[in-house]
Amino acid sequence: MSVTTPPRVTERGVGAARPHREGVPKVAGEFEFASDLHRDDALFGATLRSPHASARIRSIDVTPALRIPGVRCALTHRDVPGRPTYGLEVPDQPVLAADRVRYHGEPVAIVAADTPVLARRARAAIEVAYEPLEALTDPEAAIAPGAPPLHPDGNVLRRVHVRHGQDESLERTDDLVVVEETYELGMQDQAFLGPEAGLAEPTPDGGVMLDVATQWLHIDRSQMALSLGLPEEKVHLRLAGVGGAFGGREDLSVQIHAAMLALRTGRPVKMAYAREESFLGHVHRHPARLHYVHAADADGRLRWVRVRVVFDGGAYASSSRAVCLNAASTAIGPYRCPAARVEAIVAYTNNPPCGAMRGFGAVQTCFAYEAQMDKLAAALGLTPIEVRLRNAADEHDELPTGQRFGTPAPSAELLRRLADHPLPDLPIGATFSGEAAAASQPSDLRRGVGWAIGFKNVGFSDGFDENSSARVRLEAAPDGLAVTVHTAACEVGQGLVTVQDQIARTELPAAAVHIHTADTAVGNAGSSSASRQSWMTGGAVRDACRAARAELVRSACELTGCGEEDVALEEQGVRTPAGLLPWDEVIGPEPIEATRVFRPRATEPLDENGQGDAHFAFAYAAHRAVVDVDPELGIVRVVEMATTQDVGRAVNPLAVEGQVAGGIVQGIGLALMEEIVVQDGRVLNGSFTDYLLPTALDVPRIRLEALELEHPDSPYGLIGVGEAPTIASTAAVAAAVRNATG
Repeated sequence: MSVTTPPRVTERGVGAARPHREGVPKVAGEFEFASDLHRDDALFGATLRSPHASARIRSIDVTPALRIPGVRCALTHRDVPGRPTYGLEVPDQPVLAADRVRYHGEPVAIVAADTPVLARRARAAIEVAYEPLEALTDPEAAIAPGAPPLHPDGNVLRRVHVRHGQDESLERTDDLVVVEETYELGMQDQAFLGPEAGLAEPTPDGGVMLDVATQWLHIDRSQMALSLGLPEEKVHLRLAGVGGAFGGREDLSVQIHAAMLALRTGRPVKMAYAREESFLGHVHRHPARLHYVHAADADGRLRWVRVRVVFDGGAYASSSRAVCLNAASTAIGPYRCPAARVEAIVAYTNNPPCGAMRGFGAVQTCFAYEAQMDKLAAALGLTPIEVRLRNAADEHDELPTGQRFGTPAPSAELLRRLADHPLPDLPIGATFSGEAAAASQPSDLRRGVGWAIGFKNVGFSDGFDENSSARVRLEAAPDGLAVTVHTAACEVGQGLVTVQDQIARTELPAAAVHIHTADTAVGNAGSSSASRQSWMTGGAVRDACRAARAELVRSACELTGCGEEDVALEEQGVRTPAGLLPWDEVIGPEPIEATRVFRPRATEPLDENGQGDAHFAFAYAAHRAVVDVDPELGIVRVVEMATTQDVGRAVNPLAVEGQVAGGIVQGIGLALMEEIVVQDGRVLNGSFTDYLLPTALDVPRIRLEALELEHPDSPYGLIGVGEAPTIASTAAVAAAVRNATG
C-alpha cells in the first residue's frame, strides 16, 4: 500500500540540515518572547517572596498595598479558590505560603497594579510577620533519625534500593582491586536567557487564557485548574516565546499567580520575573553527595560496585522522584557488572527546590562512576580507555536494575572511535588570553587529558503512560498541498518546530507546512524534556501524516475506481491511471484531518529490590577533554572537547551540532565555574554578575563524530540528542584537570 512505502527523502525532509525556523527572528531581535507580551489594558503582577529559608508566618496584611492608588489587587493564601498546593509529581508546594515558609524566595502574596513600578511598590508595602526558624540545610542531617520533619511524611522524599547479584559476591577478597571515594557536586542553574513570563486574561466562558513560556502545557493546565477551582476545559494555555529552558520551566512559576490576578480583577495581567527573582523562582540541578566502592579483578573487569547517593531536593518535590530513579538506574554507568548495591535518596531540606535540569540524575552519577574508573585504571596500571573497553556493556548485558541495555549499546564503539581522534595540535597555553595570558607563562602550565562516557534514559519511565498527540490538516492551496501540523509540544529552542516541518515534508508532498502555535486545544504532547519530543511528537506527527495520506489515497481511489497500489502523490496532485487529479478535487470542500497518539513500548516501575524494565531506550555519548592548567593560580582553559555520540538518525544534522555544542558548554560550566552558592538556605549569587557562566571566550574547539546507529523502535531510527552531551562532558573536564595536576 502507498501509505506504508518508505518515507520520501527530500532536500527539506528528514536528514536535511535545516536552519532553525526561529533562528533569524531571534538573532534579528524580531522574535516575540513571553516577556514581550502586551495588552493595552493589562495590569502588571508581582510576587512577594519570603526573606527567610524557614519561618512561621504569624500574620499577613495587604491593606497597606491596597491603599496605593493604581493598585488593583493583593492576594494571599486565603484567596486561592481551589487546591492550595501544586506539584509535578507530589502536590506539596503551596500556591502561596500559609502558616510557614520552607525556602528563601517562597511566594507569600501577589499583587496587580497599573504599572510595574506600582506593582513593586505594592509588593514592598505588604506587611508580613515572620517567626524565623533554624533552617535544615544539610541533606544528611535532614534524613538522620530525630530530624525535625519539613513535611508530614518526613524528610525522605524517595529512597530507591537496587540489589543486583548475590550478596556473597560483594565481598572484599584478596584477589580484588578495590577503590573507594566520596564525590560532591554543587547546585547548578539552568541559566536560560529569557526569565519566566506570562500573560493571563479572563475568557467569556468564565475561565482564563494564559500565554506562557513553559515546557509542558497540559501539566500546567491540570495543576492550574485544580488550584483555580475550574474545570480543565475552562483553562486555556498557549505557548509564548521561550528563551531557553533546560528543565527549569517544567514547574509552575507565574501560571497560577497570573491567572488568579486576572480572574480577580477581570483584566489581563502580565507577570515577568527579573533575573534575581528568576533564580528564586525556578528549580535547579540537585547537589549530590555520592559514595562509591568499585571492585575489579586483576584484569580490570568489574566484579561489584556499591553506591550511595544522597540528593538535596530542597523544600519541595518537583521532579526529584524521577531524578532519584534515573540516578539509581545509571549508577554504575554503561558497564558490565555482575553485582551491585545501590541506594539513592532524595532529601527534603530548607534549600531552594531542585528538579529537572538537562541530564537530571545521570550527570551526578556519571561524574562519580567515571572518576572511579580512572582510579581503577591507575590502581591496575591500565589506561583510562583500556579499563573502560574491558567493561563496556553490550546489548545483552544488564543494568543493576536487571533491565538489558538493549540495541543499540554502543559504548565500546564510541570509545574506540574517540580514541582514534588525534589530540589537538595547539601548543600549550595557546588558549590563554587577556589577564590569564599575562599571569601565566607556558612554562607554568600543565596539559591534561580526560575521558568519560555516559548514558541516560530517553523519555518518561517507571511505568508512566508515555505518549504524544498530533493533528494534521490537509488543504488545497493555489501553489499545491498545504499541511498544518498542530501539537502541544513546546518549542524551547531545541528546533522541534523544524523537526515537525521536516517530518511533514518527508511523509507528504507539501508545498507549504504550517506549524500551529502549541496550545491545549489539541491533545497532550508531554514535556519538552528527557530528550523525548523528537521521538514522541515526531512519531505522532509521522503517524498523523500517514493517516492523512491514506485518506488522500482513499479519496482518489473513490473518484477514479482504481486500487491503492495505482495511486501516487506528487507535488501538483494525485497521479492515478485516469491522470493527475488536482488537490482541490481530491480533498474536496472540507480539509482532511487526522489525529494520532504515539506511544513507545511500555515500561514498569521498579520493585522493592530495584528490579524492573523501567526505561524504553537509552542515549550515549563519550567525551575527551584536553585542558591547560596553571596549578599555582588555579586557572583552567579547555583546549578541545572531542565527542562521539550515537544520534540514532540525524533528523536535522545542523540541530544535532547545536545541541551537542550547547550541552558540552553546560557541562564545562558545571565542571569549572557554575555553582549557586547557598548559605543557611539563602541564595547568595542570584545574578549573572555573580553566577559565572561560560562565555564565547570559554568555549573550546569541539570535535564531533555523530554515529547514526538507527534505533529499531523509534521513528526514522532517531534517538534523543539533547541531554547526552551534558552527562559525560563534566566528568571528562574534571578528569583532564586531575590528569594535569595530580
